[in-house]
Amino acid sequence: MKRIIPLLLTFTLLLTFGLAQADEDVLRIVAMKGPTGMGMVKLMSEEDPAYTFEIASDITLVTPMVVKGEVDIAAVPANIAAVLYNNPDVDVQVLCVNTLGVLYIVENGDTVHSVEDLAGRTIYGSGAGATPEYALNYILQSAGVDADIEWKSEHTECLAALLNSENGLAMLPQPFVTTALMQNPDLRVALSMTEAWDALQEGVENPSMLLTGVLIVRKEVADAHPEMVNTFMEKYAVSVAWVNDNVDEAAVLVGQYGIVPEAVARQAIPACNIVCIEGDEMISALGGYLSVLYDQNPKAVGGVLPDEGFWYLK
Repeated sequence: MKRIIPLLLTFTLLLTFGLAQADEDVLRIVAMKGPTGMGMVKLMSEEDPAYTFEIASDITLVTPMVVKGEVDIAAVPANIAAVLYNNPDVDVQVLCVNTLGVLYIVENGDTVHSVEDLAGRTIYGSGAGATPEYALNYILQSAGVDADIEWKSEHTECLAALLNSENGLAMLPQPFVTTALMQNPDLRVALSMTEAWDALQEGVENPSMLLTGVLIVRKEVADAHPEMVNTFMEKYAVSVAWVNDNVDEAAVLVGQYGIVPEAVARQAIPACNIVCIEGDEMISALGGYLSVLYDQNPKAVGGVLPDEGFWYLK
């Protein structure tokens, strides 16, 4: 049974194309600044009248739109999709995984080259009680590594602490990693959390993936307009492939739509792990990821693991 999950209902949205009005012939789509919105830019640039797009700066601005039915398709963090699904006032399904892991350990020095090198170290991070904490805990515990985590409220605080600590370490997401490296060339990417996660999955019967974001659709829309949804997904997959294959051109669009600055996007896109994973592969990857989060803290996925109604399958 779905549980009630409180959601923030007061918000202000950064609009890119203007607030879309309900229209049965138009899909209203919202994405966030950062990697989860980057894969859409080619499709956004085509100005297809079948779609309207909006760009939000934070997930707390997106969830109320989904709850109120003011958006049809949304890019959200992977665990938030489960939280929304477990809310009895919301009926959503997952269309695809759109971003794999974007977390990296950044060092102000050159001492860390493996997860084992984190033993006994202090790592600055932000995102306590959310995916970054669960991902880091899972990797450290699975590798048998004991490290001290000092949680900050924002990525900028992590960076400041990192810069003020010789051989300091911080866990940062893309594209913030790229921004930090551009500001201070003495920093280096020590570890990819995605690669560390994947290494732990070798030989596992049902391997999971470290994920960042997914696309969700309101079930009411999917049921009423399956052809529209399927066509959108086909075009979205093409857009994702184009972004990955045409980084320079994609960076221009990413900057144009205010997702991140063009110069940052040009360097960050290859490290943002933008994908479009659907069907059985989506179920395996996302299902395994949510199970890892659930084992650490059931509240991370809304109290219970989603049932089969969670998945949108063509």
